[in-house]
Amino acid sequence: MTSTQQRAALQRQIWQIANDVRGSVDGWDFKQYVLGTLFYRFISENFANYIEGGDESITYAALDDSVVTDDIKDDAIKTKGYFIYPSQLFENIAKTANKNESLNTDLANIFGEIENSANGYASEDDIKGLFADFDTTSNRLGSTVKDKNQRLAAVLKGVAGLDFGNFEDNHIDLFGDAYEFLISNYAANAGKSGGEFFTPQQVSKLIALLAINGQEQVNKVYDPAVGSGSLLMKARKHMDPHRIQDGYFGQEINHTTYNLARMNMFLHNINYDKFNIQLGNTLTDPHFLDDKPFDAIVSNPPYSVKWIGSEDPTLINDERFAPAGVLAPKSKADFAFVLHALNYLSSKGRAAIVCFPGIFYRGGAEQKIRKYLVDNNYVETVVSLAPNLFFGTSIAVNILVLSKHKRDTTTQFIDASELFKKETNNNYLTDEHIEQIIKVFETKEDAEHFAKSVPYEQVAENDYNLSVSSYVELKDTREVIDITEINAELKTTVAKINQLRADIDAIVAEIEGTTPNGISIAGGEPK
Repeated sequence: MTSTQQRAALQRQIWQIANDVRGSVDGWDFKQYVLGTLFYRFISENFANYIEGGDESITYAALDDSVVTDDIKDDAIKTKGYFIYPSQLFENIAKTANKNESLNTDLANIFGEIENSANGYASEDDIKGLFADFDTTSNRLGSTVKDKNQRLAAVLKGVAGLDFGNFEDNHIDLFGDAYEFLISNYAANAGKSGGEFFTPQQVSKLIALLAINGQEQVNKVYDPAVGSGSLLMKARKHMDPHRIQDGYFGQEINHTTYNLARMNMFLHNINYDKFNIQLGNTLTDPHFLDDKPFDAIVSNPPYSVKWIGSEDPTLINDERFAPAGVLAPKSKADFAFVLHALNYLSSKGRAAIVCFPGIFYRGGAEQKIRKYLVDNNYVETVVSLAPNLFFGTSIAVNILVLSKHKRDTTTQFIDASELFKKETNNNYLTDEHIEQIIKVFETKEDAEHFAKSVPYEQVAENDYNLSVSSYVELKDTREVIDITEINAELKTTVAKINQLRADIDAIVAEIEGTTPNGISIAGGEPK
């Protein structure tokens, strides 16, 4: 089965699951049940494969729970980070789901036991609360236990029917595709809150390639607004995981999304000791102070979100913001995220950050921050993208690439606003578009109407404006007019008009019975 066929089959099956519970669970809430069930299936199969160790004579799902010794359990938790008894495996629960009158409470107990299995171990914080948003007792599933069980069974059976073999052998990112498909169908109804933390896969790919470009090896990949973790996973996909030494780090303020990000790590078979996802406000309660700096930073922070800013007098002395001498406006925290990323960036690394375009030309504090960034030669490239690439917004965003190891003092501007393919209600970046951007990013060569490297002095003279349109001339798509040819055509046209007028005068004179000279042709002497 090709990747295209897999994707189509996956979407058909997920939509069928949606139809089975439609009318009782809101679409945006429903995704929690599908993704939670996908996660449950994955960790069950992953754990069974680990216990079996490739021994075809062992089928963990068929064993009795009593055969599990304390030593087996202890070793498994130390390695995998959690433990699942044979009776608790997704495979066994899904088999009897339709007949299980206590399915909802059984699932709640299983999820609780999986999380609690990590208590007292190094993986405790990574496992705790993973199933918190999979509320099997919620009235959203139905008003009666029977209704809840019917809908839960439908989800379990549907996910069990995703026949793609081993998850790790798939040609596609099963979790990512399921997530993107659900958001593309539900984000419009959910509004901004539904899509604000999701970066489409092709944009994620571009961001990741910009951040890891030219680096043979990176210590860690970090996302200060990690969302569901898609950007971290794209960096992993496009860089040999063995070249990422110490794993993946991220912080997320939304609890539900924080859980999705942790699930995403496991779903990509990243062990608990190779990722660290923390919950909290990155700007006011930053984590990983002992883990920085990072060689690769990727991020799509919320656009123009409010923050405490100058209301907290201690922030101006924070090492992240102090060097700029000014805080980002309270109503627009965009540059606070940028300065945070810069502070966490290593001397050899790059940060690629999705930014709202207004921060590149507005005055006030934002202009002062741009001045700090440009004067200190941290801005490597600004890329303007096409509008309508993201779910939930039509904004034509920019990508800001920061670096602390630039070879010169020029700033590169890339106008990729015309690079898109129309697909359903959104635009789409193709692989060819991404290759075109990355190629010019690597070479830093100027390309008419597409890319230009601008000297520091020119940017400074332009009030530190970093808008791409200020430096890359738009292609004139107006039709070229040949004036000489137009004049010749006009001359011919005028002659034809004069001749036509003369012909009309002759016809009128004939009708009135006179010649054009006033001589009557109806008889009698001329007057």
